[in-house]
Amino acid sequence: MAEKQSSGNALSEAAAAYMEAHSEEKFSLEQMAKALFVNGSYLLRTFKRTTGMTPLVYHHMIRVRKAKELLSGTNQTISEIGKAVGYVSPSHFAHIFQKTTGCSPTEYRHLHQECDQERTDP
Repeated sequence: MAEKQSSGNALSEAAAAYMEAHSEEKFSLEQMAKALFVNGSYLLRTFKRTTGMTPLVYHHMIRVRKAKELLSGTNQTISEIGKAVGYVSPSHFAHIFQKTTGCSPTEYRHLHQECDQERTDP
C-alpha cells in the first residue's frame, strides 16, 4: 500500500511540475497524461486523491498566483495580465481570479498597493 501511495505522490508531483511549466497553455488533461505516460482518468483520480483538488483547479491556482505577482509588481492592465498568465478572455480571467481569491483583480491590486504604500511611508 505504501508503494502505491508513493507512486501516486510521485505522479502528482510530476503533474504539478508539468502544469507549472505549461501554465500559460490551454489546459488539457489528456495532453498532460500523454506527456506523463499514463491514462488521463488514472491521472485525474490519483492527483485528486493526493492533493485534494482536480488538476484543472490546481492549474488555475498556478495562474492566479502568477497573476497576483503581476498585479502587485507591474502596471500592466488586467487584460494584459490575464493574457500573460494564459487566459484568452479577460472576463474569464476575472471570474477565475474572483472565485479563487474572493476579490477581483482590480480589488487585489488596490489592496496590495495600499499595503505597499503603508510599508514604505515613514
